[in-house]
This record gives sequence, structure tokens and C-alpha cells, in this order.
Amino acid sequence: MREPTVRIASIVSLIAVFASTPCRGQTPPPGSDIHLAPLSITGTRVQVGTPTNITNQPGYDNQPSFTPDGRAILFASVRGDGQPDIYRYDLATKSTSRVTATPEGEYSPTIMPGGQRFSVIRVEADMTQRLWSFRLDGTDPQVVFDKIKPVGYHAWISAEAAVLFVLGTSRDANALVWAERSGRADTLARDIGRSLVRAGVDGSFSYAHRMPDSTWQLRVGGPRRPASASEFTAVATLPRGADFVVWVTPNLVLTASGSKIYSWSRGAGDWAEVADLGSAGLSRLSRLAVSPDGKWLAVVTERP
Repeated sequence: MREPTVRIASIVSLIAVFASTPCRGQTPPPGSDIHLAPLSITGTRVQVGTPTNITNQPGYDNQPSFTPDGRAILFASVRGDGQPDIYRYDLATKSTSRVTATPEGEYSPTIMPGGQRFSVIRVEADMTQRLWSFRLDGTDPQVVFDKIKPVGYHAWISAEAAVLFVLGTSRDANALVWAERSGRADTLARDIGRSLVRAGVDGSFSYAHRMPDSTWQLRVGGPRRPASASEFTAVATLPRGADFVVWVTPNLVLTASGSKIYSWSRGAGDWAEVADLGSAGLSRLSRLAVSPDGKWLAVVTERP
């Protein structure tokens, strides 16, 4: 969904963000761009090369996700027609093509296990937000979890299960929900942040949990359904201003705050600064994505 660079401090402001998600004819969210940079990983050492703007248009371009073969990036975009749809950027040809063209709004494209379809957060005509899926060519839309709403973010754990960020209220804070195609759904934690991602090839995943002092603790869960938040492992406290993370390996994770990118590895005491993209004129970094081969980093920035 729309990604402001300032951390959301309350559910009221989060609901406002999702309520302002544009469908055709509505005011689009602030402009953002996706930049692509070469990435080099040697052990726990991370080097980020010079970023290139791969969207570079006045609209909203966000939520990049690499295809499993690493040849393309799917992303959400709002262009001249004011419609949020899914687009595809091909790394070899440096070309962009439109994948979906629907009356609804689609966000957060993610290739599903099996590689035959991709899932999205869809803003339906009545503003309901549910998880849907499409064929890779953008056809055959199908709702995935009919009864679970409003969904904000998601990550696939297996072909049969996903973890969902489900929006709540001030009395029923944003929930981490484990959902299975069989129909089973369990709330595992509440008061979670927006970063919900795979943390390893085994299906483990991480989420950010708000602590009493308003810091965000990064927690990791295994591929089998935990009974509660108590079964998650707390691995690190996110740097101030950081929202999103991406796991490069099961032992190495990246995040961003301001113009800087940080890394943390298991056994490390604290986050290490690995790049300052301010020298490339970039600031207000938010979402990150790493290609499956670890050679490319996609990062979202807010347009000036």
C-alpha cells in the first residue's frame, strides 16, 4: 500500500493512509521512485553500488518484488490515468510493461510459491482490502482469503500458508495473522509494524513489534505455525526511523533510515552502516528488495 517515509505512530494515521489509497478518479499518493543498485555480499560485508532510477516518472512507484529468476521486478504504480496497477521492469532490456489494468487498485505484488501466479493487496470497489492473486500475465483474478480483511501487507510461508498484516483499531491493534488455504486463521501477535517478510528459504519470516518505549523489535518466526508471539525470537532493535527490512541470507538483514542503509548479522552487537545514498541525491529511503542471487538491491525513495 502507500508507503509514507515517516513511521506511523498510531492506528488512526495508518487507517488514514489506507483510506486515501487511490482508485480511478481519486487523488494519488505522494510520488515515489524505485532505484536499482548493484549489490556485493562477502560473508557479512555488504557493498552497495551506484543506484539508477528505474521508474523516474511523476507518479507513485513502490513495493518492488523480484521474480524468482531475478530477471524482473514487479511493482505497484500509479501513472497518468490515476489507477494503481502492477507493472513489470525487465532488468536486461530496461523496459517496463503494465501487468494489470483493472477498475480496482492492486498493490504489493509477490510471486506465489510454485511461480505460476502472483498475489496482491487489492482495494476493491467498496474499499475492502483483501489478498487476491493473478496469473503472471495479469489475468484470472481470484480472492485468496475471502473472509480476512482489511489486509495491508503479506508474505508467503508455503504454498498453503501466508502471514498477513491485518489492520486493527486503537482497541484491537494491527494483527499478525497466520492464514491457511484450508480456512484456518490464527492471530499470532498484535501491535506489529509494516515490514512482514520471508527470512529464509525454509519459510521462516520476520516482523517488527512495537515495544513499550516505542522502539521496534525485529522478531523471527519459524515455518510452522507458532502458538503465540512468545514463540518468536527477538533478534535486534531496528535503527531509529527504520520501517522495512529485507533478508539477504538467513543470517544477514538490511534496513534503511533517512539516506542510509544498514546491515545486521546474527552474532553482531548492532547495526552497521553500509551505504549512504545521500551522495547520489537520495533520501527518505523506505522499502527494500534484494534479487534472489544477491546481486541487486531495489530501494524506494520519496520524490522531492
